Amino acid sequence: MEPLTGREKTRLRGLGQRLQPALKLGKSGLTPAFAGELRRRLQADELVKLRFFDVDRHEQAELCARLAGESGGLFLGSVGRTALFYLPRPAPQG
Repeated sequence: MEPLTGREKTRLRGLGQRLQPALKLGKSGLTPAFAGELRRRLQADELVKLRFFDVDRHEQAELCARLAGESGGLFLGSVGRTALFYLPRPAPQG
């Protein structure tokens, strides 16, 4: 995946503000099933917002990095208890 420009990231974060959190990560923590669900949602929607419950700020940053790696998506940033991830659809062949 090519790196995004600052302008592209800003545009995507603006779109993400209007999204409702599609996934919620809480006490059970990061499971393979959760990472798989994030990957499926990214492949379907490109842009996914998730909400953290009962996770401290330092752990949240670590989880975002792990989720980006495990899902293949790009972590765009977080505000409060929400985080935004992006995975562009492949360009059409032909």
